Amino acid sequence: MIGAGIIPAGLEMMDKKATAAVEQFVRAGYPLDAAAILLCESDGTAEEVAAEIERIRQVMTKAGATEIRASRDETERLKFWAGRKAAFPAVGRIMPDYYCMDGTIPKKQLPYVLTRIGELSDKFNLQCANVFHAGDGNLHPLIMFDANDDDQDERAQAYGAAILELCVEVGGTITGEHGVGIEKINQMCVQFNVSELKVFHAVKKAFDEHGLLNPGKAVPTLQRCAEFGAMHVQAGKEKFPGLPRF
Repeated sequence: MIGAGIIPAGLEMMDKKATAAVEQFVRAGYPLDAAAILLCESDGTAEEVAAEIERIRQVMTKAGATEIRASRDETERLKFWAGRKAAFPAVGRIMPDYYCMDGTIPKKQLPYVLTRIGELSDKFNLQCANVFHAGDGNLHPLIMFDANDDDQDERAQAYGAAILELCVEVGGTITGEHGVGIEKINQMCVQFNVSELKVFHAVKKAFDEHGLLNPGKAVPTLQRCAEFGAMHVQAGKEKFPGLPRF
């Protein structure tokens, strides 16, 4: 769609697990047999919107869409969007806990990444509903688990870390809008090299000479990266081989 020169006002996507949870919650009328649904919104004058919708229909038909619906009035438009906006509470309604990730990837990598997230679901034995901003490749996988049951909390965190590292693998980033804090600090070691991290620390020091602002958050120390790298050896190659192991 974007490649065809169409810049929609909104472009959101949900996979089958997400739509199943949402449909029980808001009754938006989503097709539950679809592998995924794409929500697209146009704005402008009535004539502009009508023309753009027709172009969108053509692009989606060519791409293999199995069903295309356009809202008939404002009530139906709001109902379509209500499902996407209720995705998080809808998942929270069917599972005791969920863990929301925030990686961002090149849009062309969506099919590969969604396939890999499904494979990781089998690996960690946890369900995952995918909700994301399709227009900019910002993913929000919702990992479903029960923190009261065995090691599910630990597996959910490991699953989330694996998704973020997958995003980096395909040329993306570990955060699109939610930030890093301490939750993703180890994955900063995956995305950035030693030279880049030194620059980050230098910039921080210029504004926070004594390290009083959010100590230990957002930018990892090189020692932390060395320790994290020691635990992750892939294809016989250590992360940051030039740093001593502790």
